[in-house]
Amino acid sequence: MRVLLVEDEPDLGAAIKRTLSQQKYLVDWVMNGTDAWAYLENRWTQYTVAIFDWMIPEISGLELCKRLRSQKNPLPVLMLTAKDSMEDKVVGLDAGADDYLVKPFGMAELLARLRALQRRSPHFQPSELSVGNLTLDYGNCTVVFQNGQGEKQEILLTNKEFQLLEYFMKHPNQIVTTEQVRNQVWEVCAEPISNVVAAQMRLLRRKLASSGCGNPIETLHGLGYRFNSEQ
Repeated sequence: MRVLLVEDEPDLGAAIKRTLSQQKYLVDWVMNGTDAWAYLENRWTQYTVAIFDWMIPEISGLELCKRLRSQKNPLPVLMLTAKDSMEDKVVGLDAGADDYLVKPFGMAELLARLRALQRRSPHFQPSELSVGNLTLDYGNCTVVFQNGQGEKQEILLTNKEFQLLEYFMKHPNQIVTTEQVRNQVWEVCAEPISNVVAAQMRLLRRKLASSGCGNPIETLHGLGYRFNSEQ
């Protein structure tokens, strides 16, 4: 689950990113509208939801919404703002925002509104993702392996390992390149360390194997990786 966060208040932006990361969201955080639009136009990244502050430098959150909708982009947008009049809310919703959260707000409410936006999205993501003998539970941020005897075991993963496994489970039996994995599972601004994908893959495979799951992710030399849903 990938979120584009556009917030120019450093403390608030850091708090939101920290909260979302704890819930296994992958968060790209920018502080102005120009950078936000560049991220949205990047064909390598696909966002689940966007959070726009209304009053941000260069291109406002309102203008970002208008641009998205003019391009028929259905990305769900939650607007954050100190503007709390009915007229302001109408303006924001008419511009294309899907929901409106007035500052100050609690993080629990922010998370609840994001879940509601995802449920209403045309690309709705269910609460669980099951492929083969593995199940991701988004509500509890857990991964469960079920063996041939029907016994279940929870596998403890870090945020990055969870996101990596989620990406492969969303693309079962497909060949995905290292570059595709890096673009979808790491933040846009992350340092391009050459072996970061391979290093995280080793850690993920080790945890899957130690839980009795075997190695469902195979390496195809010169091509990339493939998640075997039949294993």
